[in-house]
Order: sequence, then structure tokens, then C-alpha cells
Amino acid sequence: MRILFLGDVMGRAGRSAISTRLPELRERLRLDFVIVNGENATAGMGLSADHAKLILDAGADCITLGDHAFDQKDMMSFIGKEPRILRPINYSKQAPGAGARLFEAPGGRKVLVAQVLGQVFMKRPFADPFSAVDEELRKVPLKGRADAIVVDVHAEATSEKMALGHWMDGRVSLITGTHTHVPTADAQILPKGSAYHSDAGMCGVYNSVIGMDKEEPLQRFITGMRKGRFTPAEGEATLCGTYIETDNMTGLATRVVAVRTGGTLSQELPE
Repeated sequence: MRILFLGDVMGRAGRSAISTRLPELRERLRLDFVIVNGENATAGMGLSADHAKLILDAGADCITLGDHAFDQKDMMSFIGKEPRILRPINYSKQAPGAGARLFEAPGGRKVLVAQVLGQVFMKRPFADPFSAVDEELRKVPLKGRADAIVVDVHAEATSEKMALGHWMDGRVSLITGTHTHVPTADAQILPKGSAYHSDAGMCGVYNSVIGMDKEEPLQRFITGMRKGRFTPAEGEATLCGTYIETDNMTGLATRVVAVRTGGTLSQELPE
């Protein structure tokens, strides 16, 4: 299978890039399944129902969220109506929606997508990510019920992402990180066959401070004082993500490529 995961969509510029470029990417890369992290798509804080529909209409098969999952209040009700949107699996047990779901891809193949939040350096004490993911993988094992499995690790610390990656190696097709908005250069296939990428990066403007207009972050770093609100940067966005190809027999990865197209980080797409 050919699967594309796109990192955190950031504000209007990121949404526009998804709308205009994702349909062409699906065709050019002959993609079987597309996952988009959308948790910063609405003004840099959460995802509204309208913006979720825009991302899905552009060609996403699934949207993952993160620690800002419910910053936009209409997502509290919308996520229950739209099964293609996932919040973190180790979020509050009272939270609406699901943290993992089995989706159907072309040819009747099944793709399990799950998202888990890290604990290190995160503002809230989320539940143990290892046991949360383990429970789901036991229920829906690779090549048992799922032909491919993708896990979005939404976390701050690369060490925690790497630990989760090695722990899941051989059990999933792809472990890819989100949350920091900075794409890493370590896309690789781990020893037991799972693709791994510490951070897919963001779909947003890189002439910025992690997607925000530079003025206010600089003000706060230099003076320690607030002058205004953070606002997403405007300009040409780079779509950043992780592309994998999987083996039809095992569901494990045969290829992994970091994708960066458009904007300031553009590079050649995989053939």
C-alpha cells in the first residue's frame, strides 16, 4: 500500500495548501490512504467542523487531532458524527470520539489509525501511552485484522517518540511524530520492519516561529512580556509529512520518505 501522513496543518495557509495540493499528491503518488493531523488548522488552535470538512473534501481519509483536540468547541459534538476524525487514544475517558479506528482502503484492505499523546514536557498529565496503544494493537493486530497500521505519536520529546517507535517496531507499518511542527531528518525503517519518523513537521509557513507570525513570539522571548495574541503566519505553506510503501504480505514498511513540498522547504517528491 502507498500511505501518506501529513503533519500539523497550521492556520489558513496550511488549509489552503491542503486544499490546492493534496488532490494532486493523491494522483501523482497513487496513494491508497491519506492521514492528516489537523489540530492547529483553525487559527492555530484546534479544528472546527467546517475546516475538518475542508480537509476531508481535499482528499484526507482520516484526520488526527492532539492536545488541542477540543479547543474549538464545536468539535465536541462534531467528532461524534464524523468517524474519520480521531482524538488521542489516552485522552480523558469522558472525551467524545475515538482514539483509534479501522478504515477501509481500496481493494477491501483495512488500515488501522491510532493517535497517542506523550507525557514528557506536556502541559497535562495524560494517561500512559504505552499501555493505551498496546491495548489497541492487541485487539487489531497487523495482518490479523489490519493490512496496515499507522500510529501518530503527538509528543514533545524526541526520546519518548523514539522509545514508543522501538517498542512498536514490527507491530505497525508506521510510527510518525507530530506536535513540534519541525520536520526531522530521521525517517527510517526500524530493525523489525516498521517505518519511523520522529516528527513529520507541519503544513504551514516556515518563515515563522513554528507556524506563528514572528512578531509576538519574538516580543515574548526578548522582553518576557505579551504585546498581543499569537496569530498563524501568512504566506506560501510547505506541506510536510511522511510517505510509506508497505509489503502486501506482512503490512510492514518497504520504503519511507520524508515529504516536503512547496514553500521554503520544498524538495523532490518520491517517484
